Amino acid sequence: MKGSWRFLCFLILLLLPINGYTWGFYAHQRINRLAVFALPPEMVGFYKKHIRYITENAVNPDRRRYAVEGEAPRHYIDLDMYGDSALHKLPRFWQPAVEQLTEDTLMAYGIVPWHINFMKYQLTEAFKERNLDKILRISSDLGHYVADACVPLHTTSNYNGQFTGQRGIHGFWESRLPELFSDQYDFFVGQAQYLEQPQLTAWSLVASAHTALDSVLQVERELTLEFDEEKKYGFEPRNNITTRVYSRQFSEAYNRKLNGQVERQMRLAIKAVASFWYTAWVDAGQPNLGTLATKLTPEELYLLEMEKKGFDTGPHKLRDENDNLDHE
Repeated sequence: MKGSWRFLCFLILLLLPINGYTWGFYAHQRINRLAVFALPPEMVGFYKKHIRYITENAVNPDRRRYAVEGEAPRHYIDLDMYGDSALHKLPRFWQPAVEQLTEDTLMAYGIVPWHINFMKYQLTEAFKERNLDKILRISSDLGHYVADACVPLHTTSNYNGQFTGQRGIHGFWESRLPELFSDQYDFFVGQAQYLEQPQLTAWSLVASAHTALDSVLQVERELTLEFDEEKKYGFEPRNNITTRVYSRQFSEAYNRKLNGQVERQMRLAIKAVASFWYTAWVDAGQPNLGTLATKLTPEELYLLEMEKKGFDTGPHKLRDENDNLDHE
């Protein structure tokens, strides 16, 4: 009974709303959900059966960032900390990167492209083991990290505009815009593709995001010159609190001048998530997903125990990625 109660508490924690971090609560869930429909017939039935789990648990890696040591660097990579041409000179594989730069350096500046490949390996092993719990948990987590790699502000130490007088742009780009405009986006991305080199694919996602970074910052800076303070911001109720947000007018102008950038990155994320799931399944030998084992290993039980101790109250200080706009 005691164990069942603890597990129930853990499930309740998973369903609690959280502050917007990477891609925001809404966008992460939507990306994972839509990725299911890009899977081939041999997989889509299984994932659709568990689509609620895949969707609701898309935000678990964000929940763990306070409570689990080493979780935060898995969501980003500060390319600018490696100097010019970082995308060309950084080792694509983990061990050469450790040998060249040391693990401490990598963890200090973020490891998202390397961690995606590690998660893909874990998902392949889960498919080989035919372990339902592991497949669902790792699929949800992998979807989160792949989506994070598609966010331009996850490729720079200026992740919230804090060095350029644009504090709050992180939540603006990845939470406010998808919440306001994603119903207008075209999310038909076609079917998942097999990835011959998943590690290099992870880096291509980072490269695509980093290429878009200049526009993210420059467009916001230009629009700010056109809007006075009262028109740039507004107030909306959030969780029974009146919160200062970027106004709809400013958001519409920003979204328009970005010329579909957020939509493109979300589409890229959806297709990539489905393709990583598909590649892991193929590499595992394409097991029949009709009947799978559902027993948690001791390691998985330990992970659940660690997570349930507190997602938002853990001891690990995070990068400040929230809007940081005033509350009334």
